[in-house]
Amino acid sequence: MHELGITRNIVAIVGEAANGRPVSRVTLEIGKLSGVMGEAIAFCFDVVAAGTALEGARLEILEINGRARCEACAAEFDTQTLFTPCPCGSRRLVRLRGEEMLIKSMQFKEAA
Repeated sequence: MHELGITRNIVAIVGEAANGRPVSRVTLEIGKLSGVMGEAIAFCFDVVAAGTALEGARLEILEINGRARCEACAAEFDTQTLFTPCPCGSRRLVRLRGEEMLIKSMQFKEAA
């Protein structure tokens, strides 16, 4: 489960950016073609965040659909897998979206 290592990296990156401020929410964008399971990230998040500035933070995961452009006919289309061909039959594709994994935003708790 490489998602545990990814979750550790997310917590470390956000924790460093927080610079000691408590975090209330983290929003991730995970592409459906990225090979990263959002459910596994969510499963690991609370355990990995324990004892850090992210402890108790809400994790929001936005799934990004795959999209590609065909190099043969220039059509753009949604793709469900890395192996989906263009409707014209070509497999010479440029991935436009769906392989990313981004820390989209983080929100901090208000100071008391």
